[in-house]
This record gives sequence, C-alpha cells and structure tokens, in this order.
Amino acid sequence: MALTSKIKSVDFFRKIPRDMTEASLSGAGLSIVAAASMMFLFVMELNNYVAITTTTSVIVDQSSDSEFLLIGFNLSFPALSCEFASLDVSDVLGTNRLNITKTVRKFAINKRLEVMGSEVEPLPTFTVIKHDDKINEEEHGEGAVTLNSKNFDRISHQHPILVVDFYAPWCYWSNLLKPSWEKAAKIIRERHDPEKDGRILMGSVDCTIERDLCLSHHIQGYPSIRIFRSGSNKDAFGINDYESYYGNRDTDSLVEAMEHLVTPFGPGKLLEDKFGKTIIYAKRPAPREAGCRIEGFVQVKKVPGTLIVSARSESHSFDASHINMSHVINSFNFGKKVTPRLMSDLKRLKPYIESHDKLAGRAYINIEDRANVTIEHYIQVVKTEVMSLSHQLIEDYEYTAHSSLVHAVTIPLTKFHYEPSPMQILVTEDEKSFTHFITNVCAIIGGVFTVAGILDSLLYNTMRAVKKIELGKNY
Repeated sequence: MALTSKIKSVDFFRKIPRDMTEASLSGAGLSIVAAASMMFLFVMELNNYVAITTTTSVIVDQSSDSEFLLIGFNLSFPALSCEFASLDVSDVLGTNRLNITKTVRKFAINKRLEVMGSEVEPLPTFTVIKHDDKINEEEHGEGAVTLNSKNFDRISHQHPILVVDFYAPWCYWSNLLKPSWEKAAKIIRERHDPEKDGRILMGSVDCTIERDLCLSHHIQGYPSIRIFRSGSNKDAFGINDYESYYGNRDTDSLVEAMEHLVTPFGPGKLLEDKFGKTIIYAKRPAPREAGCRIEGFVQVKKVPGTLIVSARSESHSFDASHINMSHVINSFNFGKKVTPRLMSDLKRLKPYIESHDKLAGRAYINIEDRANVTIEHYIQVVKTEVMSLSHQLIEDYEYTAHSSLVHAVTIPLTKFHYEPSPMQILVTEDEKSFTHFITNVCAIIGGVFTVAGILDSLLYNTMRAVKKIELGKNY
C-alpha cells in the first residue's frame, strides 16, 4: 500500500471527482468544435506527411566529356522525296556526319502524311558513279527519243520496257551523262529495233520544259533515270510503280544495264563502293510518293550543334526553286525516355520527370510561291536530374524553341540548332521524419485542447459575472 501511494504521488493527471465538476452547454459546444478542429488539422498534417516535397537547385552540368546527348525525332516532309532525303549532324567542335542511316528510318508518305509501303532502304554513301571520258556528240548523234507530256503515255504503252532520263540542261551531272546516254540509246536501238523488236526503248525528258510530267513522277534530282515496265506502271492503289537506276553512267555500263533489263532474270547488276565492296543493286524501286517521314535518333556531343534535313546526292543536281522543305514535327525530344516500369515505380515523381515536347504537332508549311526557303528551329536545352529517396537518378530534358523561315542562298534546308545549357537543374526528393509528424500531431491535440480550455474558462467566468450583476440589480 505504501508503494502504491508513492507511485500515485507522481501522477501528472490527478482526477477530480465527477460530483465536484459541472458540465455546461457552452463547454459542450466548445468540445465539439475542438474535436472537429483536431480532426481537420490531423488530416492536413497527415496529407502533408505523405505528400512529396522536393528541393530544387541550379548547379553546373556534371556531365563528363564521354557522355552524349540523344536526340529523338519523327518528322514528316510532304514534298521531300525519300530518294534524296538526308539527315546530317554537325557541331562547333568540327564534327560533320553526313547522311546518317544506321539509326534513321525513312518511309514514303502521301500529302495526307500517311505511310505508303515499307521502309525505304538507304542509298550507300560512298558509291562512285562512273562516267565516260569526253565523247564527241556529233559523231554518235541522238539515239534517245524525246518525250513530253503528249507522247509519254503512248510510247510507254508501246514498249514493254521504257528507260527515261529526266534531266535539266543547266545540270552538270545531266550534261556529263547526255553523250553517254545518247550513245547507249543508239546502240540499244540498233540491237533492238523498235520496228522489229521493240522490247526496250530509251528516252529523255527535259524537266525545265516538262515540269508537270517530272513532278508527276516525283523527280527532284537531276538526272534521274526511271525504268517503266509493261506500260501501265500502276499498283493496286493506283500509284506509280516503277524503278530507279543508280548504276554507273558510262556507255558500257548503261548498255549492259539495258541488256540486263531485257533478260527475264535477276534484280539488277550489283554496284561496288570505292573500297571494292559490293553494296547495292543498280536499280531499285522508285519513290512511290513525293513525301517522306524521317524517324529515329542520333547521339551527339553536349555542345552546340545543328541537325539538318536536306536533299543530298553526290551525283545529282537540285533545282532550289523545286525543293519545298515544309514539314510537320510529330515528335522531337532529348534524352532517353523513362521506361514504363520505372515510371510505375516512381509515379509519385511523374510531374518532375514527364518530358514536355514543345515542338510536337507543329506544322511549318512553305507556300508554293515562296521558293528557296529554309526553315530553322533554335532550341535551348536544359538538363534536369531527379534524385528519388531510393537514390535512383533520373535524367530529363526540357527545351525552348523558336522557329523562323529565311531565304536560302543555295538548296533549301530544315535546320534544328540545339544548344545545351552549361547549367542543370537538380531536384532532390526530401525524406519526411516520422518523429516530426508525431510531434506535430501531439502539438495539434495539445494546442487545440489548451486553447479550447482557455476559451471555455473565459466564457464560463464571463457568464457567471453577468449573472451576479443581474442578481445584484434585482435585490
């Protein structure tokens, strides 16, 4: 009993007999309000505890020299043929990569930006096109038939095979080909007399005169050699279905290629690059449509540079007034995409790591009467690193973009000028302390209880004083 009494003496919460306490209506009201306030403040504190809080800071980019920046893109050019579409990358350090094909895919598209057919295989970069030495044109004369919009369909239906040189008189490569073409056409005419044999005929089209005829066959580079078979040259969808010749342009090679076309076997003579390695066939399917979708990615150094889309060829010329670089940007982004699995694990951080593709869906259309127009995009890229509580580091890139249409001095281009910022944003997820949460909860309960007690005491004593004054007046 003595031990129990000693223990009771340290009781902080001594009890007052219930008979000695008095309940009041005002106290009951304050108790209800206090309980509701405690519950409300507890819920708010709990919501703050489970919510994500981060610390954002701006620091110098910590990337090493060996790190590269990945640029992903999906671009649609309704008026640029995949036959000559090239994607190049250059930067301020002198890097100059032309006609990237390893990580880039091209698909022919129509004016509605719909893909027509399978992927377009890239042409080799180092193919050497062989031409004849000086040929006396007067000695060999003209052997190719001159074609125009009036006789083209009729002649193409008269011969199982019609091979046509679409050229421009001002083009260096066209003039280099012309004597060899005429000589080869004369030899083929002698071997396969159109009046007796008629299996093959070689012709020429001047694209400066027959512009509409050349546009209907998607001619963008000069000279372009097309192979028409069986007259109609239409597939099931009503689209031109023929082939292009990319082989050597000397007389012997042309004659050999024409003879090979007459024979019923083989897809075409193989070409060799300057290293003697066999790489492509001399003839391949011609462009089915005038447009091209270019998609893929490139890895670049983290320095200012330019990604360029243009019409390029080492053995063709282009009329700048006929090159239209209008395009629609389906997507253009930087850095690796966060995998769905990682995004699922870190969905609470989604607002901080969700990429914002500011150029996606934008169309840049050059009207037809404005020739020689280059479309340029100026992009400033900022890297963001997000550090989660589990110490997972996630990289994201945001950018600002400004675009303009400028007059082109030479061939029109589409340029994406990118400039990585030397600064980066670091977002760190803050860890919440459970003891701090419990302390705040206790503070809420104790504080509300204390304030409610003070208010109850003031209200109770005030009401008693008022009653005493009223009783004094009555007596």
